[in-house]
Amino acid sequence: VQLQASGGGLVQAGGSLRLSCAASGRTFSNNVMAWFRRAPGKEREFVAAISWSGGTTYYADSVKGRFTISRDNAKGTLYLQLNSLSPDDTAVYYCAADRNQRRTYTGPSYYGTWIYDYWGQGTQVTVSS
Repeated sequence: VQLQASGGGLVQAGGSLRLSCAASGRTFSNNVMAWFRRAPGKEREFVAAISWSGGTTYYADSVKGRFTISRDNAKGTLYLQLNSLSPDDTAVYYCAADRNQRRTYTGPSYYGTWIYDYWGQGTQVTVSS
């Protein structure tokens, strides 16, 4: 089972990118999924999560209003739209998935790493000033 993140790149401050995450080996259409990121010299941090149905989303305060997480269950793909990017958003972005289907958690659980069993290899986002 693999998660493949793509769509990263070099962009100027104020620009936009769209990240994608596709699964191989199994489908995660009924699983909680999320994006995390790790900036140079920093620990991995939560960015956004989406419920298995797609009806509820969660965001880190630092990206709220600028980033949008979504999913296309028919395609088995997770997305992260990044708008109004700043150099502080420079990081490797990872997608992650819960192995349990149709599982709902209390709000704070989505922000941690413990509910996510599968991780992608990451895609680099670099924002120049």
